[in-house]
Amino acid sequence: MTQNVKYNPFNILFSFLSIGLGLYKVNTIYGDTIILPCHLEVPNGLMFGKWKYVSSLFAFRSATKKNVQYDDVPEYKDRLSLSENYTLSINNARIGDEKKFVCMLVTEDNVFEQATIVKVFKQPSQPEIISQAEYLETEQLKMLGQCIAKDGYPEGNLTWFKNGIVLQPVEERVALVFQQSIAMASGLYTVISSLEYKPTKDDTDAQFTCTVTYFAPTGQETMRSESAVFEIHYPTEKVKIQVLSQRNSIKEGDNITLKCSGNGNPPPQEFLFYIPGEPEPIRSSSLYALIDVRRNATGEYRCALTDESLMDSTIITIHYLDLSLTPSGEVIKQIGEALPVSCTISSSRNATVFWLKDNTRMRSSPSFSSLQYQDAGNYICETTLQEVEGLKKRQILTLIVQGKPQIKMTKKTSTDGSYKTISCHVEGFPKPAVQWTSSGGVINKTEETKYMNGKFVSKIKIAPEENVTLTCIAENQLERTVNSLNVSAISIPESDEPEEKSDDNMENVNDQAKLIVGIVVGLLLAALVAGVAYWLYVKKSKSASKHVDKDLGNIEENKKLEENNHKSEA
Repeated sequence: MTQNVKYNPFNILFSFLSIGLGLYKVNTIYGDTIILPCHLEVPNGLMFGKWKYVSSLFAFRSATKKNVQYDDVPEYKDRLSLSENYTLSINNARIGDEKKFVCMLVTEDNVFEQATIVKVFKQPSQPEIISQAEYLETEQLKMLGQCIAKDGYPEGNLTWFKNGIVLQPVEERVALVFQQSIAMASGLYTVISSLEYKPTKDDTDAQFTCTVTYFAPTGQETMRSESAVFEIHYPTEKVKIQVLSQRNSIKEGDNITLKCSGNGNPPPQEFLFYIPGEPEPIRSSSLYALIDVRRNATGEYRCALTDESLMDSTIITIHYLDLSLTPSGEVIKQIGEALPVSCTISSSRNATVFWLKDNTRMRSSPSFSSLQYQDAGNYICETTLQEVEGLKKRQILTLIVQGKPQIKMTKKTSTDGSYKTISCHVEGFPKPAVQWTSSGGVINKTEETKYMNGKFVSKIKIAPEENVTLTCIAENQLERTVNSLNVSAISIPESDEPEEKSDDNMENVNDQAKLIVGIVVGLLLAALVAGVAYWLYVKKSKSASKHVDKDLGNIEENKKLEENNHKSEA
């Protein structure tokens, strides 16, 4: 019976002669075909050749008949092949094939034998870490995991590593337990190494691996497992409290969220919060919210672990700003009265205060010892805290200055003498209504200036043919005032009464006065310069005029006296 033989180059590469023992040795890999050459020179008169192991004969070949016979050995059934040169092949190498095989060549006179030792190797599976712990705890020796390598031959050796450094047994910190098992059917080894480990906080993110070192036909080989990283649990050593706020500074009405955290793993989930004004600590998660805080919430805030073993604190200042304006709202006063005004500020820091009147900023705070109509308006006292965003307060005083109508009448003749202008100067608030009358009845055709600061002027133009009396009537909610003025006929000259200057006119007069003053000052400066120049000139010419005859001086004096006499007569 012949079989196809699979020749493995390792059989040739790794076969060697053991000279000292007179044995040949063949290394083979589990599952490959074992090639066993018969290392004997074929003798003359060879009758047959055969192979045996120990004392069992299991392959026979006749030298003359060329036939091959295989004994009925169950473990080698259908696995043997014997060539014409008596090379024995055993396919599907097994662990049980690791034994001594003997080649025998037989003649009539002698029996020649040569033994060969077969060594079988099987690479184990890649090692892996199984039964991994969900987490490790500091200061506690705990099973980290098991490193296992299956189905190898001969048995391998397992080694643990942390971050690439070999782990050696250390009392109460590192414990290694090695165990192995053999599969009865195949004879292959499974090796397991259990690691007990007491981690520290520094072992966070550490990488644990294991290797299996095994023997192969080429010598010693090593395979490494995938790395495993374990969550390290360690106790909290520090507590920290934080204020979560959208602003750097906190003011009344804001919401505050306190956050308490611990540096342990896993982090603590529950804390005790100590809040100013609260008699007992408040048990809460890591976040605690305060809504619409007031100024009395200023103080020290603390958080602690539930056993109060660790604690942290922070100071929170609630900024506030109060403004009190006296008086405020709408205030009605009579002209000439006094009105004290005060704006009082209370704040957590120095505040900036300013006043506005009718939306125009004032240089100083208002003070009224004798109210005038121009004092009326909307006054705003406003204050801010520059360091605290959005903290601003303001109050408004609406001041109304009332007065009974006051009337003064004036008259003026036009430059060409064709008409006269009669003016009724009215002062009062609320604005008085004005009516003109004469002996002929009500006069409707009037002109009126702009009402400003409680004053305005109502005018009529007339050209009377005879003397007439004009009456101006001014009336508001407070009183009715009447005044009359006698006006001569247009043909009769009479002196005009001076016009009262309105506020607009006063501004123009002031501007004109400033211009006149400027011109006068300029003229005085020019005269001063001319005088100095003349004085210098006289001083220079004084010496030259000494030779002039004194009679000439007398003649000039006589001329001046005559001129003065003529002027006197005239």
